[in-house]
Amino acid sequence: MPLVPEVEPSVQDLDNVVSDLTRSWTATVTVRRQSEEDVGYREIFVLLDDEPIGVLRHGDVLARDVQPGPHRLRVHNTLFKKTIEFTLAGGEHARFTATNRAGWGTYSVWAFWIGFLGAGPFYLTLERE
Repeated sequence: MPLVPEVEPSVQDLDNVVSDLTRSWTATVTVRRQSEEDVGYREIFVLLDDEPIGVLRHGDVLARDVQPGPHRLRVHNTLFKKTIEFTLAGGEHARFTATNRAGWGTYSVWAFWIGFLGAGPFYLTLERE
């Protein structure tokens, strides 16, 4: 059996291995719209790190794998906006609930006319589970 000479890895080789490992480590972000308090109207637009990742309708769930580190989750229903900043470790799973809910003025005469025109004053909540 021939002997193979020992070869020391270069700094570039080690950097490539570390880079590949880092890219393989992921975390997960899930946003759901399944609360019983949700009124079921209006879409909720979801952005992760300022990139649109989807639109939630009542009952929907969005999930994305992300790199570990700091992230920003933003949601809006075209009337209200909410933002949560958070940091994830490799393998961590952050779960959030977004809800369009009724609040002050939702069922007023003014809201009836606004709703008739295509927009209702539904308040938005975003919570980490």
